[in-house]
Order: sequence, then C-alpha cells, then structure tokens
Amino acid sequence: MAGGCFGLCRLLRRNRKNRRGPGAGPAQEAEEEVQHFQPLQQDPGRDRPEEQDRARGRLRRAVQRLLKFVGVRRRTATTAPPELPAQPDTSAAELEAESDVSTAPRDCAATSDTALMDGTATFDTALTNTETSSDTAPTDVGAKADATTESIADTDCLPMDSVTDAPSLDILEEKTVSNVNEVPASVRSIHQWLTCQESPEVRPPIAIRRLAHAHPGHVVTTLLHCAPACDRAAAILWRTIASSATTAHKVLPTLLGVMEDWPLHSVSTSDGDHMDVFALAATLALWLMVQEPQCQDALFDYAPRLLLALLCQVSMSTEQMPQEVSTFWRGCQELHGLPTHPNSFVVQTIRALLCRLQWDQELVSVERKRGWDALLSADTHHYAVGLLAREMRHVLLPSYGPLARHLLGLLSTEGPRWELPALAFLVEVLNYLDVSAGDDSVLQILARHLQSQCPERRRLALRGLLVLSGDPSMAKSICSLSELLLELLRDGDGEMVAMTLSTFLNVLQDGDNTDGFSSTAPRLVEALRPVFDNDNSHVQLLSIRLFREVMEVLAEEGTEPWEMQVRQSLVPLFFRWHDENQRVAEAAREALLWATSFLKRKDLEQLLKTEQPFRFCDCLMEKDRSRRGEHLQQALPYLQSPQEPLREAAVRFMGVAGWHMREWQQDLWPILKGLTAMSDDDCPSVSSVRTALVDAYSRAMRRPMSLQQPRNNPGTTSQRGCTCS
Repeated sequence: MAGGCFGLCRLLRRNRKNRRGPGAGPAQEAEEEVQHFQPLQQDPGRDRPEEQDRARGRLRRAVQRLLKFVGVRRRTATTAPPELPAQPDTSAAELEAESDVSTAPRDCAATSDTALMDGTATFDTALTNTETSSDTAPTDVGAKADATTESIADTDCLPMDSVTDAPSLDILEEKTVSNVNEVPASVRSIHQWLTCQESPEVRPPIAIRRLAHAHPGHVVTTLLHCAPACDRAAAILWRTIASSATTAHKVLPTLLGVMEDWPLHSVSTSDGDHMDVFALAATLALWLMVQEPQCQDALFDYAPRLLLALLCQVSMSTEQMPQEVSTFWRGCQELHGLPTHPNSFVVQTIRALLCRLQWDQELVSVERKRGWDALLSADTHHYAVGLLAREMRHVLLPSYGPLARHLLGLLSTEGPRWELPALAFLVEVLNYLDVSAGDDSVLQILARHLQSQCPERRRLALRGLLVLSGDPSMAKSICSLSELLLELLRDGDGEMVAMTLSTFLNVLQDGDNTDGFSSTAPRLVEALRPVFDNDNSHVQLLSIRLFREVMEVLAEEGTEPWEMQVRQSLVPLFFRWHDENQRVAEAAREALLWATSFLKRKDLEQLLKTEQPFRFCDCLMEKDRSRRGEHLQQALPYLQSPQEPLREAAVRFMGVAGWHMREWQQDLWPILKGLTAMSDDDCPSVSSVRTALVDAYSRAMRRPMSLQQPRNNPGTTSQRGCTCS
C-alpha cells in the first residue's frame, strides 16, 4: 500500500513538472526525499538509535504534509465549479491518479488500523498516522485538513479524539514539553495507547523516559493516579523509566515521598487534578523498577531510605489495614498474582531490592536468623528491623549518619504510624549520629518514648539512651533524665533494669557529670538496695558496682549525711559475698571493703581482708547493738533464697543473731518463725544447723513452738532489750 502511495506521488509530481516546464527543483527534491524514505518504511528496525528515530520522524512528517496538501487540493478542485472550465483537459490516467490521491489518506489509515491489530505498530507510528494539528500545513489549508482526519478509520480500542488530542511521540522526542500542564495529558495518552496494544512484543515508547527525565514528579504522580494497580501498560512504562539510570535516579525521590505517606498520599498534578495515591501503589511501581538492572546505581543511592520506607510499610500493613487499602490490594493481587497480604509483598520487595544491589550475603544472613519471618509478626517486627539494620551496617555505613538525621525528622512529629520501626532502626544507627553540635532533639524523642505505655517503645528508647551515654558529650544531658530512669529501676523486666544501671554507670564514669547527678544520688542509693537481690546475676553485679560509684560521689560532699545509707547496705552486701556467682561475690566484697572504710570500721575491714565472714557477722551484731533488730529483718528473707550458699549463710547468721539477742525471749521469736518456715533442705549442713537452732531456741524460750506470738512488738522489745543490755 505504501509503495502504491509513493508511486502515485511520483506520477503527480511528473504531471506538475509537465505543466510548469523543466527546472522544477522542489518537486525533484521531494521525489528524492520519498525515494530515500521508502526503504525505511519497509524495514522499521526496533533497536535503531534515537538520532535515526528523529530523522525518520522528520521524513515521515514531510511525506504526510505532501499527502495532506494533495488531498486538500483535490477536495478544493471538486467543490469549486467556477474553476473547472479553467482547468486543462485531463487524460484518463490523470483522473485516475487524482482519484487515487483522494483515497490515499484512507488507505494509510487503514494500514495503520491493520498494524494496530496485528501488533506491528509502535506508539510512534500510531500517533503519526493519526496526526492532524500537531504538524500542520500552512494556515489556508489547515482548516480543510480536518476533513481528512475524519476519513481515518476508527480503531477498535480507543476513540479517535483521545488519540488525536494526545501530543505526538515524535514531537516529544524532538523538544521538551516546556509547559508542565501538558505533562499529565501526555502521560495519559501514552498509557492509553499502550493499553490498546494486544501484542506482548510492542516496543516500549521512549517518550515516557524523556518526559520522566524532564518532569519526574509530574510523570510519577500522573502514572500512579491513572494506573495505581500497575496494569500491563503501566508496567511497561515503569520498566522503561527504570531502563535509564539517570531517569530512575530522578523519579525515585517522588516514589519515596509516596511510599513514606501511609496509607494515602495526597497530591495535585500540574493540570490541577487533585488525587490521593496509595503508598502501596508506589511500592508496586518500585517492585517493577527493581527488575531492571540498569537502575542498580540509582537504587544504591537511595537504598537506606528505600529500605526504611519498606520496613515501615511492613509494620503498618501488619498492624493496620484500612478497608480502602484492602480493596485496592485485592485488585493488585488478582492482576499480578501477588501474595494475599500486603506485608508479605513488601517483604518480597525488600528481598528483590537486596538481590538487585547484589547484597546476597546480607540476604542469606537475615534468612538464617529467620528475620524475614519475624518481620511479618507484630510482636517480633521491631526485633527484625534492628536485625536488618545491623546486617546492613557494613554495606550502608557511609549512609547511616544522614539516615539517623532523617529518622529524627520522622520521629520529631508525634504519631504512631512510624514510631516503632523507625525507633528500632534509629537505635542501631545512633553511633553514627554526630551529636557534637549540641542538638537535644534526640534526647527529647527518647524521653518521650521512655514514658510510653508501650513496653517495646520504652525498651528501644532506653537502648538509645544507653548508646548515647557512651558519648561524653551526651552524658551530662542524660543526667536531666535521671528521674525517668529511676522509675525504670522498679521495672520487673531484668533487661530493662540492666540497661538502666548501665546507663547510670556510663554517666558517672565522667567526673564532670557528678554535679548534675548529686540531687538524684540519694534516691538512687535507696532504690539500689532491693536490686541487689534481683533474680538476674548481671543485674546484681551492675547494681553493686553502681552503688559503690554513687557512694564515692556522695562521699566527696562529706561522710555524715550518708552514713545511714551505707549502714543499711552492710547486711545485703554481706549475703551477696556468699553468692554462687564469683563475679557478684567479688563485687560485693569490694563494696563491703569500701563501706567499712567509709564508716571507719577498721575491725570489720580487717575481717573482710582476712575473709572471715562469720566473725564479720559476729562483730557487726556485737558492736552495732542499736541496729540488731534491723539487721535481723534484713537477713530473714535469705532463709528462702534459691541459692544453697545463701541459705546456709542465713541460718548461721540466725545463730549469731540469736546468741546476741538471747537475753530477751521475744527477740528470738522472729528467728524461730523464720527457721521453722523453711522447707526441708536438701543440703545436710543447712538442715542440721537449722534443726539444732530450732531446738536450742525452743528450750531457751521454755515453751513449745505452738504457742502464740508474744503480744509485745518484736521491734520494740528488741530496742528495749538492746538498751538494757
């Protein structure tokens, strides 16, 4: 058909040449252009360079202008009867030629329809065949050329006005769209044309790549709005965009902005179209782009933020799924065969991202530690986020400083949507945050989460403070949070208490921070004594060390105000000296040595140095008569200790205390009650000493153990007995 059209053109030019005479240069030039263009029409290569595409486009438009001009001239001649007599006589061949010319546009349109149906057309040729007003002839014939457009056969997939109104791809390839208001319409036209292409081998239009390079934000938002579920046409466009590294680098920031705004991102296109775009739609677009190897460098530049946005999407889609998001995802799942739940798809996208970046070792490491499964559970998600952040540390190390700042920006606005996953990631990158500028925003964020009702947020905030306390420049600022930390010492979670104690220890290591800490120190000493007996041996060790550090700080202000605090710690530290854990026992002995030196008790200090524990107990009860009852009450709970050495030490302590308190039978009652309340002990030494003491004290009291408790208060009688003695 194309060959017939070009033969017709040559015939017309020959006729015009005969009328005008020899030397008609323009006709000869046009004939040369047609002859040069004809082989390009016969062999439209798919992989031709962009310069050839533009050259062929210019030639193609030149031929179309010629065809339009001939067609309009034919219609003018047939509709102007007064001019007919002036025409010279025409031969039958000329009339036949003019008849063929009048139908040439229809034949070309029919050819275009055939190409659309058999899948051999491209977006370039489709829009060029239907082009009317983009590349017009002179003004006097432009108005009449509309009639030719109406003669083009309709396609089966689009109304003709939706195609003819769209800008030609050839125009977009030759010049940048200067008016951004035209970008959305161009994107929609490209998407509509691809939608009607049934052949899977259709060549992707490169015009979308140029548009995205020049106007990345407008292209991304328009494409997300007109095809949120990423149909086949949109998938081709996203992959075409990703096939250019520079273009992918430009569109990723806009995609990130949509992904970070869960569940909907409100935006307006340049032509005034207000819309809400699903965050998951941007994730779906990213998943398609990741499959193109050309975008690897762009993905690497944005990998930290992409990873963070995806992790937060996993968390939010696990905890909350609005109905509109569920409905949207069902459509995506049916269209692409994706996982049923969005959080599984987002995890799939994270893994695809790591594969594209060739971080196979990190991918396998997280898999081996079952991190991917943990991401899908609301209870373990924060743990998996921290795990992933640690595994990515050596590949993302240069980006962790800026990423920490980005996380602080997210967490500075109150709201539950980002907090837990962002806080979990922040804790892992705090070491790379430059806090030398004195910015207290990080402390404000952590302090807010320390008071949260969510235990996991409190735990993460405390971990963050522990990390910051290792920086001397931050230690002084952490002192302002001492009251909040004191509350955490009463927490039943041993890990929380251990992190609190470690934070206090780090702060006190810098002597410059003691001034801001002195107001909290007395209450801290009082809160530490119960922690000596925590079930966790690590907590016991930290509490004993911290007690000594705090008392050394207080001793610098004078010994007299703090003597009471030190005396009350002697008995608990004495029993920890018998702990099964050698580190705890050694720390307790060192703390006792410091305490006896602080109290100026040389006798007790000497017994500690010679390691005579029960002589220590005897000396303590003998000379500290006014506190015998208090010491006894502190020792009684150790009769029920799960540790055998502590039970044995407690029984022997009861024997020493009973000997010094034997003058008043009422003072023996608490001892006997505690000894008889002990269950049968597997340790023979403990059992034998206990039995002997019960018998001895029972005889001393001269009444059976079934008698009622004396009416006098043990504490009062103890004081009275001590006074009289």
